[in-house]
Amino acid sequence: MNLNIDNLWVLDVAGTEIWITETIFNTWIIMSIIIALAIIARIKLKSFKLVPTGFQNVVEIIVEVFDNFATNALGKNLSYIAPWYFMVFVFIFSSSMFSIFGLRAPTADWATTFALAFASFSLMIIMGFKHQKGQYLKSFFNPHFVFFPLNLIGELAKPVSLSFRLFGNMLSGTIILTLYYSLTPLFVQFGIPALLHGFFDVIFGTIQTYIFVIISIMYVESAAS
Repeated sequence: MNLNIDNLWVLDVAGTEIWITETIFNTWIIMSIIIALAIIARIKLKSFKLVPTGFQNVVEIIVEVFDNFATNALGKNLSYIAPWYFMVFVFIFSSSMFSIFGLRAPTADWATTFALAFASFSLMIIMGFKHQKGQYLKSFFNPHFVFFPLNLIGELAKPVSLSFRLFGNMLSGTIILTLYYSLTPLFVQFGIPALLHGFFDVIFGTIQTYIFVIISIMYVESAAS
């Protein structure tokens, strides 16, 4: 594991250099695995049973639990965007889980976390205008028009703070694990690292995934209501 984000390849497209970094490559790996699992699940669920058992039961439990969570947080009027947050949850959670196998988490790169936060910010703006229309724009001038700059800065700060929160927490785990592997002899790199990975990747990663998703949902719900 390395603190630096390595640049793996440089592609020359029409005279423009495109850098394929470790973050991009790891993101492709995680996306490929998630897509493959989704395809397998779709194939297996072709023979849908009214009384679910086995694999179908597991899939339905996962979907229903998250759908209930998202619907309770968003409300029924916004429940149709729950699949977006399910995708975000699965990606961030998978990024943490694959760190166990030595794959640097894409969420330990601010470029990834800011992209996710900016997507949620864009969704917040869209949902605000879609459901509140002029009232959403008017909220920028409350309680008086002189507060517009402060309100605008407050809104623009949301994706920045959201991205840095996830990035900082995920990077801290990467730093601690990297230091442990770098500063300890080989004979103590068995057993103890499993506990560290269990805490930083599994427990800490799950908590940070939940926090990112629930705060994103709160931003959208607040803008649309």
